[in-house]
Amino acid sequence: MKYETIIGLEVHAQTLTESKIFCGCSTRFGQEPNSQVCPVCLGLPGVLPVLNQRVVELGIRIGLATHCKIAPYSRFARKNYFYPDLPKGYQISMFELPLAEHGAIEIFTNAKNGQSSDSERKKIGLTRIHMEEDAGKNIHEGFSVGSRVDLNRAGVPLLEIVSEPDMRSPEEAIAYLKSLRAILMYTGVSDADMEKGNFRCDANVSLRPVGRSEFGTRTEIKNMNSFRFIHKAINYEVARQEKVLEEGGRIVQETRLWDTKNNVTLPMRSKEEAHDYRYFPEPDLVPLTVSREWVNKVTLELPELPDAKRERFVNDYSLPVYDAVILTASQALADFYEKTVSLYPKPKIVSNWVMGDLRRELNDENKEIDAAVIRPEQLASLLKLIESGTISGKIAKTLFVEIYRTGADPEKLVREKGLTQVSDESELDQAIQEIIAAHPKEAEGYRAGKEKLIGFFVGQVMKQFGGKANPGKVNALLRKRLLAS
Repeated sequence: MKYETIIGLEVHAQTLTESKIFCGCSTRFGQEPNSQVCPVCLGLPGVLPVLNQRVVELGIRIGLATHCKIAPYSRFARKNYFYPDLPKGYQISMFELPLAEHGAIEIFTNAKNGQSSDSERKKIGLTRIHMEEDAGKNIHEGFSVGSRVDLNRAGVPLLEIVSEPDMRSPEEAIAYLKSLRAILMYTGVSDADMEKGNFRCDANVSLRPVGRSEFGTRTEIKNMNSFRFIHKAINYEVARQEKVLEEGGRIVQETRLWDTKNNVTLPMRSKEEAHDYRYFPEPDLVPLTVSREWVNKVTLELPELPDAKRERFVNDYSLPVYDAVILTASQALADFYEKTVSLYPKPKIVSNWVMGDLRRELNDENKEIDAAVIRPEQLASLLKLIESGTISGKIAKTLFVEIYRTGADPEKLVREKGLTQVSDESELDQAIQEIIAAHPKEAEGYRAGKEKLIGFFVGQVMKQFGGKANPGKVNALLRKRLLAS
């Protein structure tokens, strides 16, 4: 039997605020354990939460950016469960009345590892976006006996963004997550730093026989913060569920964890339903009212979003959709590209270098462009040196790596290293005549139709000039002299 994969994703994104959602404690990352806490986020008796207005504003912003309807009236709820890193014994979240609902994010299908082709587009529905507080962190490593709890994260503001079960492959899931992450970063709602846990994903995965409309029993893979791990975990879970069904077994609804060492999902606990959390309205917070004026104000403050920027790159720069998708994946990369094009107005050439050489170096160092030392002015200068014939494309590739790592000026590097390309035709022609005369058999072979021998002669010329001969002129002069002889 053939099965169809059904995937829905729940993303938790930490908002870019200096203080927590219900108190004034700092949200700074990496501080001493339990140094950023107060009676409110510790859940001590007699304290009352006060809602951080900035969190609401950021929630409205991401709701508008994902085409959601902003609720004029929403309400916080208590989600009850016991865990050591949840000091109150409940989490303040939202349940039946969320902040935003019924949005959508566009992705490109036929994606490989989340990199979209320029073929089909697909909209992934958003069920809801709501605000909630984060829990603390249990620390299990480094202690001979027991575990410890760091409550610095307790009360940190989160936006939970829940998709519809509209994705049908791990590749679509990764494309969706990358699009959502880009929107969060463009709008300044979150830095979406996955290493710090500021962008985390729970994946709901189920299978159903092809042609059937009813969903199968789903499992939830919890708390993943790496695109690579999410892709691998969904792939594994699909294969695991298919094997169980093929053998006549039954999928158990449960929460599972991704074991990064063994590359398997493992059972964590039975999957909870809403009634297990005993939701009820939070009595210490009044319902939230969002006026139309507030929504209009936030709407006017929205920047150019990834979808609009992508369309503009296609229209203004005549780029393929594939290029535009990659270049607009982050605001910083898009800005770098546009600045380079303003200095060297050949959009496709710039796109090739940014998508190829620049992104390769960034990926090798696991860096974002704003953490790199290379500047648009340097890339533009390098491309001008190629166009003027001062250096060859091959030399430019080598120079680029040094410029990327040191931020050196391309023109200065060319002078210091003596890399200026030899383009003087009389000098090249003299050398070419000597080389042809020294290799009569190869010259005769070329004239007899062995076209590939041109490569032999190009290599000889390049060797004589230490790789600095202008390859275009070398080719043209060689063919002219070989046929003239």
